[in-house]
Amino acid sequence: MNYWIVKQEPASYSWADFVREGGTAWTGVRNFQARNNLRAMQKDDTVFFYHSGDEKQLVGLARVSKTAYPDPTAEDGDWVGVDLQPVKPLAKPVTLTAIKKEAACKDLLLVKNSRLSVSPVTKSQFDRLLAMARSFL
Repeated sequence: MNYWIVKQEPASYSWADFVREGGTAWTGVRNFQARNNLRAMQKDDTVFFYHSGDEKQLVGLARVSKTAYPDPTAEDGDWVGVDLQPVKPLAKPVTLTAIKKEAACKDLLLVKNSRLSVSPVTKSQFDRLLAMARSFL
Protein backbone atom coordinates (compact mmCIF):
# COMPACT_ATOMS: atom_id res chain seq x y z
CA MET A 1 0.00 0.00 0.00
CA ASN A 2 1.10 3.54 -0.77
CA TYR A 3 0.21 6.77 1.01
CA TRP A 4 -0.48 10.20 -0.46
CA ILE A 5 -1.55 13.76 0.22
CA VAL A 6 -3.91 15.61 -2.09
CA LYS A 7 -4.40 19.34 -1.61
CA GLN A 8 -7.45 21.42 -2.30
CA GLU A 9 -8.53 24.96 -1.53
CA PRO A 10 -11.57 24.47 0.75
CA ALA A 11 -13.39 27.43 -0.83
CA SER A 12 -13.29 25.51 -4.14
CA TYR A 13 -13.86 21.96 -2.87
CA SER A 14 -13.78 21.15 0.83
CA TRP A 15 -13.68 17.95 2.86
CA ALA A 16 -17.39 18.57 3.61
CA ASP A 17 -18.14 18.75 -0.14
CA PHE A 18 -16.16 15.54 -0.68
CA VAL A 19 -18.05 13.70 2.08
CA ARG A 20 -21.43 15.02 0.92
CA GLU A 21 -20.75 13.74 -2.61
CA GLY A 22 -19.40 10.40 -1.35
CA GLY A 23 -16.33 10.71 -3.58
CA THR A 24 -14.99 12.53 -6.57
CA ALA A 25 -12.93 12.32 -9.72
CA TRP A 26 -9.61 14.00 -8.84
CA THR A 27 -9.01 15.80 -12.11
CA GLY A 28 -7.60 19.11 -13.31
CA VAL A 29 -4.04 18.47 -12.17
CA ARG A 30 -1.65 20.24 -14.56
CA ASN A 31 1.74 19.66 -13.00
CA PHE A 32 3.93 16.86 -14.36
CA GLN A 33 5.22 15.68 -10.98
CA ALA A 34 1.70 15.63 -9.50
CA ARG A 35 0.45 13.82 -12.62
CA ASN A 36 3.10 11.17 -12.20
CA ASN A 37 2.04 10.77 -8.58
CA LEU A 38 -1.57 10.28 -9.70
CA ARG A 39 -0.37 7.61 -12.13
CA ALA A 40 1.44 5.81 -9.31
CA MET A 41 -1.66 5.57 -7.13
CA GLN A 42 -3.09 2.09 -6.68
CA LYS A 43 -6.61 1.00 -5.78
CA ASP A 44 -7.18 1.26 -2.01
CA ASP A 45 -4.11 3.42 -1.37
CA THR A 46 -4.68 5.75 1.57
CA VAL A 47 -4.81 9.49 0.91
CA PHE A 48 -4.69 12.42 3.32
CA PHE A 49 -7.06 15.23 2.25
CA TYR A 50 -5.37 18.59 2.88
CA HIS A 51 -7.07 21.99 2.97
CA SER A 52 -4.68 24.50 1.41
CA GLY A 53 -5.09 28.28 1.39
CA ASP A 54 -5.74 29.89 4.77
CA GLU A 55 -6.31 26.59 6.63
CA LYS A 56 -3.14 24.65 5.68
CA GLN A 57 -4.09 21.42 7.46
CA LEU A 58 -4.78 17.74 6.98
CA VAL A 59 -8.47 17.21 7.62
CA GLY A 60 -9.40 13.68 6.54
CA LEU A 61 -8.52 10.33 5.06
CA ALA A 62 -9.63 9.04 1.70
CA ARG A 63 -8.87 6.02 -0.44
CA VAL A 64 -8.21 5.54 -4.13
CA SER A 65 -11.28 3.86 -5.63
CA LYS A 66 -10.19 4.00 -9.29
CA THR A 67 -6.67 4.26 -10.64
CA ALA A 68 -5.40 6.68 -13.28
CA TYR A 69 -7.47 7.26 -16.41
CA PRO A 70 -7.41 10.03 -19.05
CA ASP A 71 -8.53 13.31 -17.48
CA PRO A 72 -11.81 14.28 -19.15
CA THR A 73 -11.20 17.95 -18.26
CA ALA A 74 -7.98 18.11 -20.29
CA GLU A 75 -8.28 19.66 -23.73
CA ASP A 76 -4.79 18.56 -24.72
CA GLY A 77 -1.83 16.78 -23.24
CA ASP A 78 -1.34 13.55 -21.38
CA TRP A 79 -3.17 14.28 -18.12
CA VAL A 80 -4.85 11.81 -15.78
CA GLY A 81 -7.36 11.68 -12.98
CA VAL A 82 -8.15 9.18 -10.25
CA ASP A 83 -11.30 8.56 -8.25
CA LEU A 84 -11.21 9.09 -4.50
CA GLN A 85 -13.69 8.20 -1.76
CA PRO A 86 -13.77 9.63 1.76
CA VAL A 87 -12.94 7.29 4.63
CA LYS A 88 -13.00 9.36 7.84
CA PRO A 89 -12.32 12.88 9.05
CA LEU A 90 -9.35 13.35 11.30
CA ALA A 91 -10.40 13.87 14.93
CA LYS A 92 -7.82 16.64 15.15
CA PRO A 93 -6.70 18.41 11.96
CA VAL A 94 -2.92 18.47 11.59
CA THR A 95 -1.63 21.90 10.67
CA LEU A 96 1.29 22.58 8.37
CA THR A 97 2.95 24.43 11.25
CA ALA A 98 2.79 21.28 13.41
CA ILE A 99 4.00 19.11 10.52
CA LYS A 100 7.03 21.36 9.98
CA LYS A 101 8.01 20.88 13.65
CA GLU A 102 8.15 17.09 13.31
CA ALA A 103 11.59 15.67 12.57
CA ALA A 104 9.95 12.61 11.00
CA CYS A 105 8.27 14.88 8.44
CA LYS A 106 11.20 17.10 7.46
CA ASP A 107 11.48 15.40 4.06
CA LEU A 108 7.75 15.40 3.37
CA LEU A 109 7.10 16.98 -0.04
CA LEU A 110 4.27 18.98 1.53
CA VAL A 111 7.01 20.75 3.50
CA LYS A 112 9.72 20.86 0.81
CA ASN A 113 7.51 21.66 -2.20
CA SER A 114 4.34 23.21 -0.82
CA ARG A 115 2.93 23.99 -4.28
CA LEU A 116 2.72 20.32 -5.31
CA SER A 117 -0.96 19.27 -5.25
CA VAL A 118 -0.43 15.49 -5.11
CA SER A 119 2.50 14.04 -3.20
CA PRO A 120 3.64 10.72 -1.77
CA VAL A 121 4.01 9.99 1.93
CA THR A 122 6.23 7.25 3.36
CA LYS A 123 4.79 4.68 5.76
CA SER A 124 6.70 6.21 8.69
CA GLN A 125 5.50 9.73 7.77
CA PHE A 126 1.94 8.43 7.42
CA ASP A 127 2.11 6.78 10.85
CA ARG A 128 3.48 9.95 12.44
CA LEU A 129 0.85 12.19 10.81
CA LEU A 130 -1.89 9.81 11.88
CA ALA A 131 -0.56 9.82 15.45
CA MET A 132 -0.60 13.63 15.36
CA ALA A 133 -4.27 13.50 14.43
CA ARG A 134 -4.66 11.31 17.54
CA SER A 135 -7.74 9.33 16.58
CA PHE A 136 -10.73 9.24 14.30
CA LEU A 137 -14.20 10.55 15.00
